[in-house]
Order: sequence, then C-alpha cells, then structure tokens
Amino acid sequence: MSLMDQAIEFAAHKHRHQHRKGTDIPYISHPYGVGMILLKAKCKEEVIIAGILHDTLEDTDTTEEEILNQFGQNVLDLVKGCSEPDKGASWEERKKHTHEFLKQAPLSIRQVACADKLHNLRSIKRNLEELGEEAWERFNRGRDSQEWYYTEIVESLGYTSRFPLLDLLQDEVEVVFGETFENED
Repeated sequence: MSLMDQAIEFAAHKHRHQHRKGTDIPYISHPYGVGMILLKAKCKEEVIIAGILHDTLEDTDTTEEEILNQFGQNVLDLVKGCSEPDKGASWEERKKHTHEFLKQAPLSIRQVACADKLHNLRSIKRNLEELGEEAWERFNRGRDSQEWYYTEIVESLGYTSRFPLLDLLQDEVEVVFGETFENED
C-alpha cells in the first residue's frame, strides 16, 4: 500500500466520528478535499499527505509519534506547522499566531495551509449560495471576523513569495467578501 493510501485510511479512521461544522457531512471530506487541491497543484507527495493529515494532531487523538512512525519526520513537521499550538487561547490570539507564523513558514507548509483555507472558503461560498447570510451563523465569529481572518491569511501566505494556489485563494476571498485587495499593477 502506498504512503498516500495509508494517509487516506489513517485520516478516515481518525476523523470517523466527526462532521463538518453545522452539517451532517463527514469531516473526512475536508482533508480529502485539501489533498485533492494539493494533488491538482502538482505538489510533492509529502505535501499532499500532510494535507490529508493536516487536522489529525489538532482535532483527533493522534500523537506526533504515530505520524512520525507511519509517515516520517518531514510529514510530521508539515502537519505540526499547520496545527495551532495553543487550543486554549482565544480565537483571535490563535488566528494572529497563524498569521505571524505563516509569514515566515516554508513554502510546503504555506501550500498545505493555503489548500486548507481554500477548501474551507469554497465550502463557505457553497453555504452562502444555499443559505444566504444565514451561513455565517455557523461560526462563533461572524462575517466581519471571517473576512479579517481570510484577508490576513492571503497577506501572510504571500509575505515572502507568491505561488499559484495563493492566487486561487485570493480570488475566492474576493468572491466571498468582495474586492478586498488593491490591484497590483
């Protein structure tokens, strides 16, 4: 069995009892979607695997040792780089930490983080099309906080360099929240 297949099965098992926020959609659709975005972007296999596993440390009982033993140090480092270090901090503190961390993160971590945010934003867009503004009620922080978060994410991910996935994310942010970035001529 390939490492990619192992990652798919591992993530499916770890997320088996979870659902997407406010829905009955199995949560595993999100890590798989992130992996597919990274695959389509022609990222390295370890980046795709990390995308599939990106929420296992943060949202399941997965240990670092499990990821290290099954997928290696590089994948573990990528997953750790995409995990919030202090779940006890406030939402604003955690998001500010993410913004600052991503400014200097290696490209591979920024690719996984970008694919994660892109998949989440596409889900938000679909929910807005189905539910209208009521979709924002699924979040503890409403539209304005989400707009701040995603706009800052785009800025942080592009702080040191741009990459094709970031352009897709910026386009989605503009579709969901309106024209939020100045045109770069």
